[in-house]
Amino acid sequence: MVSIPDLSENEIRQRLQARKADPLISVMNEGYEVLTPRPAAVLLPLLRQDDEWHLLYILRSVHESDMHSGQVAFPGGRWEPGETSPEQAALREAHEEINLPPDQVHLLGNLEDFITISSYRVTPVVGVIPWPVKLDPQPGEVQRIFTIPLPWLADPANREERERTAPNGAAVRVVYFTQYDRELLWGVTARITLIFLQALGLA
Repeated sequence: MVSIPDLSENEIRQRLQARKADPLISVMNEGYEVLTPRPAAVLLPLLRQDDEWHLLYILRSVHESDMHSGQVAFPGGRWEPGETSPEQAALREAHEEINLPPDQVHLLGNLEDFITISSYRVTPVVGVIPWPVKLDPQPGEVQRIFTIPLPWLADPANREERERTAPNGAAVRVVYFTQYDRELLWGVTARITLIFLQALGLA
């Protein structure tokens, strides 16, 4: 793993704010136009383990109707009626999927929105969670919960971009990380991870 600065929560918050305020940073997408994306949000749970930052991920359950079925992801999903912010949606989904109490999440800020192949406009919400904490994966949605250390994610030797063909026939660049703890981080979640690393000045 590469050596990275041991950023404080306040430094992470400041760097997220600076990224959102940058006029050159725009909405990301997977390389093709989506006309009416639906609002969604994911939580990027940061935690301290073995004196370094980790990101927490889930392995989604398998469902034939879900194009992201069986993939590594962050807790999250679409906004529900009555919700007015991505933070509300991200915290609710994390509570539903892994039983993470919303009042245990210390929010630090958001990244730019990302429009996905499945026609969602996803807002990544970053928050620090206590560790260890008791989490329970919801069997219908989550197979397992695991973490990856930030120094490993920041090491360029552990990731690459490959070209894939989107459903509309367009050629798109997709991020793939090396397999970690038996799991393959790729696609939208890998791209959001890379954007987060870039926001912190780690990639």
